[in-house]
Amino acid sequence: MTGEAEVAARATLHEASRRSRIDAANAELIRLGENAIFRLPAGMIARVTRPGQVQVAAREVNVARWLEASGIPAVQAISGVEQPVDVDGRAVTWWRELPPHQHGTALQVAGALRRLHDLPIPTGFELGTIDPFVRLTERIGRASVLSPDDRTWMLDHLTELKGRYAELPPGLPHCVVHGDAWVGNVVGTSDGRAVLLDLERCSVGPPEWDLTSTAVKRFTLGGITIDDYQAFTRSYGYDVTTWEGFETLRDIREFRLTTMAAQVASENPARRDEIERRLASIRGTRGSRPWTDWQPVP
Repeated sequence: MTGEAEVAARATLHEASRRSRIDAANAELIRLGENAIFRLPAGMIARVTRPGQVQVAAREVNVARWLEASGIPAVQAISGVEQPVDVDGRAVTWWRELPPHQHGTALQVAGALRRLHDLPIPTGFELGTIDPFVRLTERIGRASVLSPDDRTWMLDHLTELKGRYAELPPGLPHCVVHGDAWVGNVVGTSDGRAVLLDLERCSVGPPEWDLTSTAVKRFTLGGITIDDYQAFTRSYGYDVTTWEGFETLRDIREFRLTTMAAQVASENPARRDEIERRLASIRGTRGSRPWTDWQPVP
């Protein structure tokens, strides 16, 4: 996001805090990415979505409350206030601030996913089915940095990936999945917990979808060691790379990472090199995996 996007997010936060009677004075911007994250006084965090995500935000709050009731360490929605707040199609939600924390280890991700995947599917609200392709068409369409050739290739590749996903071979039983279970969305806190973050894609689906994120971290990005990955598979009890459908889920994950870079570069032209790097990689012009020079965005 650019300065304009921050201004818009702050205006949305200001209106939501006025309606909810929450003190958002001197809100500190923590992160501008898929959502805008602000630190507020009194140990509170505010999340401001992009337009059109009100229903997703409502589900995220429901998931957080369900996980809390189930005894699963996860971010906690503030109680006693109506959530989400809909401000002209953008949702604002309120959360308890975590104690000091850092990105989780592969071992912590495995444990958190094992606990989540073992839960029964909730009955008190509609969780929905995982959509690996959510918002990808919109990201591609709005990515002003893409050349016509790149945009056409990405749309064609998206169609191909959807076809491959529809023909996935049988795998593990479907369950509740996190939806975006990389090491940044499972954090280790100073009080010794492994806590799930960013619950907006939590749905029912193949557990392999969650497991593929750590496999991509190892085999696509080279971001963890083979020993870390083997510890992950031993702890969880399954190695997704041995499944016939793995390459399809891997390719979808890599494509999602590439569309995210396109979105960021369109809002911040200084990051254009990253979309060019990722797109060339998945198009096969930069050699084989791992592509260790991919840089985090935003």
